[in-house]
Amino acid sequence: MRILRAAVPALLAVAALTACSNGQTPASPPPQDDLLNRTFVSTTVSGTPIPGGGPLTVEFVEPDRISATAGCNRASGTVDLRDGKLTTGTLATTMMACIGDKGEADAWMTSLLEASPAWSLTDDTLTLRSDSTTVTLLDKKVAQPDRPLVGTTWVVDTTIDPNAITTSAALEQSTPTLTIAPDGNVTGSTGCNRFTGTAQVSGDTVTFGPLATTRMACMGEVADVERAVLTVLDGQTTATVDADRLRLMRADGHGLGLHAQ
Repeated sequence: MRILRAAVPALLAVAALTACSNGQTPASPPPQDDLLNRTFVSTTVSGTPIPGGGPLTVEFVEPDRISATAGCNRASGTVDLRDGKLTTGTLATTMMACIGDKGEADAWMTSLLEASPAWSLTDDTLTLRSDSTTVTLLDKKVAQPDRPLVGTTWVVDTTIDPNAITTSAALEQSTPTLTIAPDGNVTGSTGCNRFTGTAQVSGDTVTFGPLATTRMACMGEVADVERAVLTVLDGQTTATVDADRLRLMRADGHGLGLHAQ
């Protein structure tokens, strides 16, 4: 029995050595996994600057998909990050017309991405290097921290319904606002009338109580803006904050897009 007790540790040691020699040590996750579900915003560009000033925003939305914009249209498609290269497939882009220098931003971005730039990640800093351009990007959560939902004055710049996301000259000129105070009091403007009321905030759920408004007559598209604002600020909504942007959505598909003032 004494011989068996002495043999067991020796056998275990031999087994461990054999496992190591056979390469059975658990593999580390691929380095590209550190990019997943993260968005990076450019801070510096060495080489040709981004037309219109950018910034370049790169989002890794799925293990093999990428989305990017340099200040004009958004491109998205597949991506291969193996061997330290960022190699995209055919990218689909939005078709928005961009004026001035920003009209050349898409070509700048496409040139960089089609060059299969080398990539490296150090903590929150992503670097993309092609033969002619080096771009340093910072994790958006670090570069542009989320603004607090409560206590921030938010300005409506987009109205949303189940069929469309809309901006308009009337919306830009009337600039509806919303502020939720720490005590739950709500104040703001529909772009025509002022309003007051209350809201309960629980996680990402904001439930608005009835709002009291002034009684100024609103005409034309300004009246349409007011109706859209008051439709959303009535009852339960889901709030999503991303940096300096807020989206409020009702279950019926009506919503508002807002930016921090």
